[in-house]
Amino acid sequence: MFLRLLGEERLEETIRQISLRERMAGSAGMAALAQDILALMSRQKLDHVWTDTHYVGLQFPDPAHPNALHWVDEDGTVGEQLPLEDPNAYCPYSATGNVTGKLVYAHYGRPEDLQDLRALGVEPAGCLLLVRVGGTSFAQKVATAQHAGALGVLLYPDPADFSQDPHNPGLSSQQAVFGHVHLGTGDPYTPGFPSFNQTQFPPVASSGLPSIPAQPISSDIASHLLRTLKGPVAPQEWQGHLSTSLYRLGPGPGLHLAVNNQRTSTPISNIFGCIEGFAEPDHYVVIGAQRDAWGPGAAKSSVGTAILLELVQTFSSMVSNGFRPRRSLLFISWDGGDFGSVGSTEWLEVPSPHFPHPQGYLSLLHLKAVVYVSLDNAVLGDDKFHAKTSPLLINLIENILKQVDSPNHSGQTLYEQVVSTNPRWEAEVIRPLPMDSSAYSFTAFAGVPAVEFSFLEDDQEYPFLHTKEDTYENLHRLLRGRLPAVAQAVAQLTGQLLIRLSHDHLLPLDFGRYGDVVLRHIGNLNEYSGDLKARGLTLQWVYSARGDYIRAAEKLRKEIYSSEESDERLMRMYNVRIMRVEFYFLSQYVSPADSPFRHIFLGHGDHTLDGLLDHLRLLRPNDGSRASKASSSGLVPGLSFQESRFRRQLALLTWTLQGAANALSGDVWNIDNNF
Repeated sequence: MFLRLLGEERLEETIRQISLRERMAGSAGMAALAQDILALMSRQKLDHVWTDTHYVGLQFPDPAHPNALHWVDEDGTVGEQLPLEDPNAYCPYSATGNVTGKLVYAHYGRPEDLQDLRALGVEPAGCLLLVRVGGTSFAQKVATAQHAGALGVLLYPDPADFSQDPHNPGLSSQQAVFGHVHLGTGDPYTPGFPSFNQTQFPPVASSGLPSIPAQPISSDIASHLLRTLKGPVAPQEWQGHLSTSLYRLGPGPGLHLAVNNQRTSTPISNIFGCIEGFAEPDHYVVIGAQRDAWGPGAAKSSVGTAILLELVQTFSSMVSNGFRPRRSLLFISWDGGDFGSVGSTEWLEVPSPHFPHPQGYLSLLHLKAVVYVSLDNAVLGDDKFHAKTSPLLINLIENILKQVDSPNHSGQTLYEQVVSTNPRWEAEVIRPLPMDSSAYSFTAFAGVPAVEFSFLEDDQEYPFLHTKEDTYENLHRLLRGRLPAVAQAVAQLTGQLLIRLSHDHLLPLDFGRYGDVVLRHIGNLNEYSGDLKARGLTLQWVYSARGDYIRAAEKLRKEIYSSEESDERLMRMYNVRIMRVEFYFLSQYVSPADSPFRHIFLGHGDHTLDGLLDHLRLLRPNDGSRASKASSSGLVPGLSFQESRFRRQLALLTWTLQGAANALSGDVWNIDNNF
């Protein structure tokens, strides 16, 4: 029924129409589009349709005082201005103000790049850094530069990072790339709290806001700047394809950067549509797509929004034809995505008891939401397929890939296409959830398993993302006319996933998978067992907690295998235990306001397994590669290993793992904690 009712023709036309509409968050065009989507959902056979509005702090350029870049003379006088071709290109959440310093080329601006820079005799501290787009997010680049003592960051797209095929459309040399620089998600001025008009919260700001200014520039301006640099020649792998002969590291001439972005309280609106389940209506399968865009946003949000609306119409038609999901389907169109998943994170921060049904806020989300499926970044090419996901969904994704036809390999399923390239399909397809996805907040902040599907070009970035050239025409040309087929494949994948998650008696989540994830992390920790033993310390607690988790998972598997699927009460009890697994990997020992991403595998900070590993690296301070990794986590240079801190980290991590094992065990009389 689903495959029969899904419409490929509607998808392409909807993508084209949405990409033609101006829809920056807070704009009149966005308000009009929101009303149109609300009306479309209201015409479908949905049980509930509603919106919510948040007043969030967004940054926009100041038309009266545009951002500017000037040369600085030897005597320190601010001289000629370098023209920024697009005065509207900017980095939301950049620090504002004026900085002056010499220019240094720093490749992608990653921690290892800055370490290499210092090894080559060039000090980034006190300079402006010129960095390429790609490799890491804008926010990570600026945070790394700030950590190294840089005064500011200029970000540009290098042609070397995009397809060299002359038949493929390329980014214009006058285009700059938009990107926010908040190392986090949601409204950074109300971290951990929802943003509503007149809501009184303490005046705090996210620790992920940078203290240095950042500005995107075009490759034309970057080429002009690179020609002025002296100093050592950049390593071969740092060389790009701009019109200068060789890239040098600098330092170069002085520059003056002025960033005058304004913070504005801006209303954003999320739109919701719900089909209620008949057996477990209080358990939700959530599907979301970003609606806003800086520029046309064809790939950024038009594709995802079009697929979301197509799924709404298809499942609505299925309901009219007799389909009844066991669990509820919740379709959401998010606002404020380009500023760091602001709409989705704000919704997750809202406490339900203050809002009556059908406002739909999910209190205790881990007890209500089964899975979140993100439709963002769904079509950025057609050569390869990635699933950025929680480990709980990997087996289900494998099964569904075997049911969906490849959009560009006739006669093959997507699974067959993948294994023809690499027999180890997981290595080819599965990726961790990135912070710039709305799916990340659902898992790392709320403890709900999530997935985001993406078709990509082989080994090359989609060149137009976050630019004024992310048009329907360019996306269509890049895919050589296969845009409808690839978008249809994403819709089919998502639809099959939704049917399994909303219709199966037992939730098809592989709760045993995290045992393998812990084992991989333990492999990294084991490298330091000798160093710890010399200090009278051990990792035995973590090994014991992993053992308890594996035993609890195996016990639950056997219980399920020997039970009757027709026993509704028993199935619901098992489903609740399975749904809680992801949530119990959120550390209960840190404050959500201080450390919103509490997930011990995905989050950031001392409470995570990566945080523990970074601390252990300090046992070997003379190992350069490890020092670079430790510095990338935000550890202060020169910090030494602290036994008391290690003991605390290990204890809290152990009890988080133990809590997940206990949750799988179920009743309190089945729990056996022998510590």
